[in-house]
Amino acid sequence: MDTAGVEAVWRIESARIVAALTRFTGDFGLAEDAAQEAVAEALVSWPRSAPANPAGWLTATARRRAIDAIRRRAALEDRYALLAADLATGAATGRALDEDVDPDRIDDDVLALMFISCHPVLSREGRVALTLRVVGGLSSEEIARAFLVSVPTVQARITRAKKTIAAAGVPFELPPPAERRERLGGVLSVLYVIFTEGSTATSGDRLLRPGVAYEAIRLVRTLAALQPDEPEVHGLLALCELTAARFPARTAPDGSPILLEDQDRRLWDISAIRRGLTALARASARGLGPYGLQAAIAAAHASAPSVEATDWDRIVVLYEALGRVAPSPVVELNRAVAVAMASGPAPALAIVDELVATDRLAGSHLVPTVRGELLTRLGRRPEARAELELAARLCTNHQERSVLLRKAAALG
Repeated sequence: MDTAGVEAVWRIESARIVAALTRFTGDFGLAEDAAQEAVAEALVSWPRSAPANPAGWLTATARRRAIDAIRRRAALEDRYALLAADLATGAATGRALDEDVDPDRIDDDVLALMFISCHPVLSREGRVALTLRVVGGLSSEEIARAFLVSVPTVQARITRAKKTIAAAGVPFELPPPAERRERLGGVLSVLYVIFTEGSTATSGDRLLRPGVAYEAIRLVRTLAALQPDEPEVHGLLALCELTAARFPARTAPDGSPILLEDQDRRLWDISAIRRGLTALARASARGLGPYGLQAAIAAAHASAPSVEATDWDRIVVLYEALGRVAPSPVVELNRAVAVAMASGPAPALAIVDELVATDRLAGSHLVPTVRGELLTRLGRRPEARAELELAARLCTNHQERSVLLRKAAALG
C-alpha cells in the first residue's frame, strides 16, 4: 500500500481510532499523539507489507505507542501496569488488540470526540484546527494550506488546544442530553466556519477551496448520522450541499469569480441539490432554525432556472425570519440584496444605509460592495465607484478584489 492508501485509510478511520484510544487511555492528547505515531509507522511499513485489517493495525499500534508513553510517565506507573496487563492478557489468549472495542459504542465515541474538539474552553481557531486534525484526519500541512497559515502556527494551535483540554479536565464522555443540545450549536458553528472558508475564502488568490468545503460536508454527514433527530444538523447539511452544488459554475478556468446571474446553471451538481433538498425536508419536519432557513434560501436559488425567475419575494420573507431567529448585520445585508431584486434598489439602499449609520459592519468589504451595486443601479455612478474602490481596499481575497476593481473602472 502506497502513501496515498495510508492517507485514505487514516482520513476515513481517524475519528474512530482516536475516539477508541481516548476511551482506552482516558487521555485525549495522548490518544491523538499515539495515533499520529501509528500513522508515521504505517507510512514506513505498509508499502512493504500492507495489513489485512488496516484500521485494526493502526489501533493496535497506537495502543502500544500509548503504553510506551505511559511507561515513561512515572506518576502513571499504576495505570501502565493495568494497561500492560490487559495487553498481555490479550496476547496470551490470542485475542486481537482491537477486539474489545465495542461496536455499539463507536458512534458515541466519535460523537464525544466531536464535542471535545469543539469544546467551549477552546478558541475558535483552536476548535477548527483540532476538529480538522482529530475528527477530519487532516495533517497540519493540509490545515495550514487550507487556512493560509504556517505549519508551526497550526501545530501551535493544536498543541494549545490539547493542553487547554487537559488543564480544564474535560472528560472523554458525551455531555448529558441537556448540555449536549446546548453545546451542539458550538459544534455546528465550527463545521459552518470550516465550510464557509472553503466556499468563499477570506483571503488568498482563490475564491474557492473545495477540499476544505467537502471535508466540512463529510464531517456534517457524520454528525447527521450520529444525531439523526437534530433538525439543525440536517439544516446545516442541506445548506452545505446546496451551496456546494454551485461550485462547478462559480469560477472560470482562470479562477476568476462568475457572478450568480452569469453562471451556467447546467453545471450545477444535480446530485448535490437532491441530497440538499432531502436533508432540508428532514430539517423542516420539526421547524427550521438558522441553518435550515439559510438552506431554504439556497434551495430557492437551486430550484430557479434563472436569476429573473427566482422567487425573490420568498427569499425576502426567509431572510426576515432568519433575522428574527438569528439577528446579525450580515443577515440584514443579505436581506437588502433580496429586497433589491424583489422591489428595486431604493428600499434596499435604505436598509444598507441604516447598517452604515449604526457602524455594525465597520471594516468589512461587504457593505461598500452591496452599496456600490445599489448606487450603480440607481445611476449614481461617482458614489458607486467610490464605494466599490473602498470595498476593493478592504477585501483580502485577490479574486474578489479584482472583480470589484473592474466594476469600479467600468464606472469611470
